[in-house]
Amino acid sequence: MTKEIKCRSISKGKSTGKAIVTQEPISFLGGVDPDTGIVIDKKHELYNQKITDKILVIPSGKGSTVGSYVIYQMVKNNTTPKAIICLKAEPIIATGALISKIPLVDQPEEDVLKLLSSDDTVTVDADNAVITVI
Repeated sequence: MTKEIKCRSISKGKSTGKAIVTQEPISFLGGVDPDTGIVIDKKHELYNQKITDKILVIPSGKGSTVGSYVIYQMVKNNTTPKAIICLKAEPIIATGALISKIPLVDQPEEDVLKLLSSDDTVTVDADNAVITVI
């Protein structure tokens, strides 16, 4: 059974993949290794997990504005998530996704942190502001 969730589109594009879900905001500066796509923040619940080629589901980003450029560096290294879903995207994540051309949506009409689990298959259609759980 598929489920569609309306949301707000921030960075256009469409991508399908396996979700990786965290209840904790993530910092790309010092929290994610741009060379490997692995979460390196030892205090984060996704520590030592790879976000590359996943649909990253987070409450928000956090940390320094340099995090936007870390996301951009991940594009150069082919280590980015396929798309990002936030409950509330702040400027760091939004800027990083926009300059990196990563589909980004936020403000889903349902709490995706409760609805989704890691390894669920999800499509983020930021062109039409819809998340589809497959």
